[in-house]
Amino acid sequence: MIQNFEELATSDKKKDCLEILESGLQAANPENIIPMYVTPNEIKIGNKSIKIAKYSNIYSVAFGKAGDSMTRALNAIIPIKSGIIVIPKGSKSRIKGKKFQIFNSRHPKPDQTSIKAAKEVMKFLQNKRSDELVIFLVSGGGSSLLALPDGITLDDKIHVTNFLLKSGATIQEVNCVRKHLSKIKGGKLVENMKCQGVSLVMSDVEGDDLSSIASGTTYMDDTTFSDALDILDKYKIKRKMPLEVLVVLEKGRHKESLETIKKEKIENYVIANNNDCLRAMEKTAKNMGYKIITMQIFGDIKEAVIKILEKISKDEKTCIIFGGETTVRVLGKGMGGRNQELVLRILKNTQKLNKIVIASMGTDGIDGNSVFAGAITENTKTDSTIMKEFLVNSDSGRFFQKQKANIITDFTHTNLMDIGVILK
Repeated sequence: MIQNFEELATSDKKKDCLEILESGLQAANPENIIPMYVTPNEIKIGNKSIKIAKYSNIYSVAFGKAGDSMTRALNAIIPIKSGIIVIPKGSKSRIKGKKFQIFNSRHPKPDQTSIKAAKEVMKFLQNKRSDELVIFLVSGGGSSLLALPDGITLDDKIHVTNFLLKSGATIQEVNCVRKHLSKIKGGKLVENMKCQGVSLVMSDVEGDDLSSIASGTTYMDDTTFSDALDILDKYKIKRKMPLEVLVVLEKGRHKESLETIKKEKIENYVIANNNDCLRAMEKTAKNMGYKIITMQIFGDIKEAVIKILEKISKDEKTCIIFGGETTVRVLGKGMGGRNQELVLRILKNTQKLNKIVIASMGTDGIDGNSVFAGAITENTKTDSTIMKEFLVNSDSGRFFQKQKANIITDFTHTNLMDIGVILK
């Protein structure tokens, strides 16, 4: 899946590092995940079994970065009568055929196609009968790919999303606000559905919080309008919000009937998460003879860097495997993303250490506003003022571009957060 593997593998250590990353990416591939839960006769998760023969027809609705690959994996096992797939713009669907209606909408900010797709999904669900089953295939990115603003314009919604993404708010906080400005999020999509439904979810959030993945569109929500207003206050962006947005949130605060769904209407199951990637990476690194330290990192990128640096050992042949998702405050107008910034920050802080290889990438293949998945580098001597300059401009992508150190995968058609490796 790493397209420039050969160009990047300029040393044995880098080759090892890339092979470890590659195994993490393969573990995130829905073609390796769906068959663990779906057979031609049933969908089996834990003690729960859904018998396929019970239903007159099976349909699918997939939204998120893995929407098409999840559908392809499912359709190879169970014949789906028809379905809808919503994936990011620029991502070519891995499944073709007349029975699937495919939408390519924008991410991380919604567009008119996001609205059109949401309306089509609503219409699609309305016509389904009680003896039919809809299998929802949900993955990260769904929040912007499927959008139906409530009482505000699409531009207002984009404006809110913009400010939240730049503020350093967590994905849970971003989604709390988005849910309370939507007609479909927080379980509202399935609220009036007459047919049977089940949701198979690939998690891209900390703790597999179902109410945060794709903004809990098929789940439920325990946050409130008051919480959404508090988040705008917390990051001091309330006065930058359009008046209509504040009107909707204030109105919701005082009217309980407008609140998001508080009880699960259909069953939602997490079938894959970041740990699946880390376990596969551990196995690969162990086979190479490395001593392994595994960790997950969340929250502020600077704090995450400190945690990683503390784990760098004096022992030979050690491998730190990390996963998760950091938050970055965008300071400049540069090109990059949290993975490339993480590698640059670690590079800056390991100048005095013996030789190590540092790599981090997004399993979705797109890091921030760049076309790269991440970066890989050795801690060779680099001018710290130059590194600082690139960091101040949020320009890590261009820093590594100059070194030919960006990892390229293009859209991977999956999304289980970020993965990284440090080899010594």
